[in-house]
Amino acid sequence: MKNYAFGVDLGGTTVKIGLFDNKGTMLESWEILTRKEKQGSYIIGDICRAINGKLAQRGIDKSEVIGIGMGVPGPVSGESTVINCVNLGWGTFDVGAEMEKISGLPVKVGNDANVAALGEQKLGAGKAFQSAIMITLGTGVGAGIIMNGKIHSGAHGSAGEVGHINVNPHETESCGCGKKGCLEMYTSANGVVRLAKRFLADNPDERTVLRDKMNITSKDVFDAAKASDAAALSIVNRFGQILGKALAGVSNVMDPEAYIIGGGVSKAGQIVIDVIRSHFKEYVHSSMKDTEFVLAELGNDAGMYGGVSMLLD
Repeated sequence: MKNYAFGVDLGGTTVKIGLFDNKGTMLESWEILTRKEKQGSYIIGDICRAINGKLAQRGIDKSEVIGIGMGVPGPVSGESTVINCVNLGWGTFDVGAEMEKISGLPVKVGNDANVAALGEQKLGAGKAFQSAIMITLGTGVGAGIIMNGKIHSGAHGSAGEVGHINVNPHETESCGCGKKGCLEMYTSANGVVRLAKRFLADNPDERTVLRDKMNITSKDVFDAAKASDAAALSIVNRFGQILGKALAGVSNVMDPEAYIIGGGVSKAGQIVIDVIRSHFKEYVHSSMKDTEFVLAELGNDAGMYGGVSMLLD
């Protein structure tokens, strides 16, 4: 009987690996370094050695293992082929086939945002929903789309690039993608800081605790807003207006049951949900005004849970 499975979240710095039972319960997790030297040629071998080592340590035969489910930071075609995973040094590369050859186990691969979204939908905050979009507000803004319990990756493996929806055609600064006015320029952790700095520059007489901060962070902004600082409340409201309007546009196309909000910015808690939802309702079609908004629950483990969910589905 196949009693075990591995969930892998491949990041640019570390690889998170989880050993799960066949019900999706995590039994153990650990990390290894992501060795990106020589165009990432060490990565797959390192992961397979770590998994084989864990099997040997626990005395588990490979015949008892369902397989390996892995999220990678790039577009994925089908169930195994990565397309230009630039920050790992990979071009178009059938990761699944290579990993199966080395590990001797079945492998499924997905984009990391989509895989994390699947983890939240199956085993985290989205368990009550069959269709949900997870929005990750971190250094950038990404999304994973789950429709009818399945990852929706799009024709080019790039569905969910909501962070690069243009929300300001008048922007003069450039986004990391090279374009201007992208959503993540205003609603990522760095984006919230950009909004704060612009507000303070445009309102030099506004009294606020934010002026006392040497290096403002998004946490500073949300903490000040929760303490009823008027300037911070204005900044947070602008954040919510931009993101709520963008997600209303996404809903007008995809119509998910819920949005799961994760990433570092989401750690501010309910204030994030409330301000996004209030503006979302202003812009979305009336039939979708009751779309749910929930905070992600699985944190940094979502990718491992999602990897296993691909196998157990």
